[in-house]
Amino acid sequence: MKEVYPRVHKFIAARLTPGEELGLHFTVGIALMLCAAWVFGGIAEEVVDAEEITILDEWLARWFNARATPAFTQAMLYLTHAHNTAGMLVMTSVLGIYFYLRKAPYWLLALLVSVPGGMLLNVVLKHIFQRARPSLDNPLLTLTTYSFPSGHTVAATLLYGLVAAYLVCVASRWKARCLIVLGACVMVGLVGLSRMYLGVHYLSDVLAAIAEGCGWLAVCITGVSTLRRRRAARATA
Repeated sequence: MKEVYPRVHKFIAARLTPGEELGLHFTVGIALMLCAAWVFGGIAEEVVDAEEITILDEWLARWFNARATPAFTQAMLYLTHAHNTAGMLVMTSVLGIYFYLRKAPYWLLALLVSVPGGMLLNVVLKHIFQRARPSLDNPLLTLTTYSFPSGHTVAATLLYGLVAAYLVCVASRWKARCLIVLGACVMVGLVGLSRMYLGVHYLSDVLAAIAEGCGWLAVCITGVSTLRRRRAARATA
């Protein structure tokens, strides 16, 4: 192949080379973004067409509502309120200050692009799909805004995903990296669970939000990483 299609071979080799400006990081980032977009699109199509997932949505919403307990409700309320707009602003600011003090400008840039940009994207998607919130006889929490995708879950995916990406880069052992990723997944899962338990989101809202957050985060981290590599290459040229 190298002799027959030299340009194709060179292009593929460049996309798989870790040190290239548009190398392996770019290929992986684009692949993750496309996978996330495919998952989101599949869920969105089922929601719009009222297919099987919407039946599961309704059943699960009523299942959670029928099994609510005061203690667990209080815990879920605390968790969901901790990830509202004010809570996310505080956590994002703390993380931004940390990146600034650690002299990590590219991670700071990734944070400033991913979280606000991802939340803006979520608002746009909510108004595109205009899905109503779950309708329950005895709701634990009542909201009048649109449901799809879950804003709290998107925010958690972006924040904890970025924290996990940073810690994975600075961690030296694979065991630590796996625990970091697991911890981020648990936090995102808990936030999504709180939204479903409280009856303000369906399962499909949460799953679509995770896909949206992962896709947008892949775009932001890949873009910032490419910018860093480009500037580094020009500095040494």
